[in-house]
Amino acid sequence: MTASSNDNTTLPPSDPSQDQPEKSGIGDTIKVIVQALLIALVIRTLLFQPFVIPSGSLIPTLLIGDYLFVSKFSYGYSRFSLPWGIIPFKGRIWGAEPKRGDITVFASPKNDGTDFVKRVIGLPGDTIQMVDNVLVINGTPVKRERIGSYPEIDQWGKTIQAPLYRETLPNGHSYTIMEREGVGSYWANTFLYKVPENHYFMMGDNRDNSADSRDLASMGYVPFDNLIGRAEVTFFSLDEGTSAWQIWKWPQEVRWDRVFKRIQ
Repeated sequence: MTASSNDNTTLPPSDPSQDQPEKSGIGDTIKVIVQALLIALVIRTLLFQPFVIPSGSLIPTLLIGDYLFVSKFSYGYSRFSLPWGIIPFKGRIWGAEPKRGDITVFASPKNDGTDFVKRVIGLPGDTIQMVDNVLVINGTPVKRERIGSYPEIDQWGKTIQAPLYRETLPNGHSYTIMEREGVGSYWANTFLYKVPENHYFMMGDNRDNSADSRDLASMGYVPFDNLIGRAEVTFFSLDEGTSAWQIWKWPQEVRWDRVFKRIQ
């Protein structure tokens, strides 16, 4: 007697998702990229935004080629807090006033699309004046002391030793300023400024080479709504003239002593 063969075995249905593993992998990758971009957008819009210093108006505090993180939440949010001002609303939400001495990033009061970084010197209602290169706030000269020199290139390309001073504001905030031209500078003596309500008076630490609120024609008083955020830390820094994409120059051109340096 021969055994009969009767194969009635049934196979389980195939999983359609296993038929196209490559498509599933690509879809997951796209989702991860989109999620990462959304997280980055939220961080940039609401928390921290990177900026690079293109000019020397805040030397010696900030140098050309410094890369900063600016806290967007420090002063609340206005239309200037959002990329390209995509939501044009008036005023600020969760607003908090800057403190005297803060280094602040703000949109140009001339609404020309330019962002500036300067130090908050005058608050609403203050009077500000320069007398023989000494800052005077509300009629009282600001305390300062000579602390050294800084190698600087003058307008003829010659290296000079520019005087450095430690300046202390009425609230006790201290920082270093540089005076390249001394009492002979254009801004050594000014008229009396009166800071309007809801505005601030900004100045650079490089006192003889800074376009700031002293020049009412080019900048003037900065509205509260124009504030973008407070400069917190230098997270990267390259020597002037070196681009970030020139990675092969980093070992020699990175200012390692300025990486993750707290901004005062």
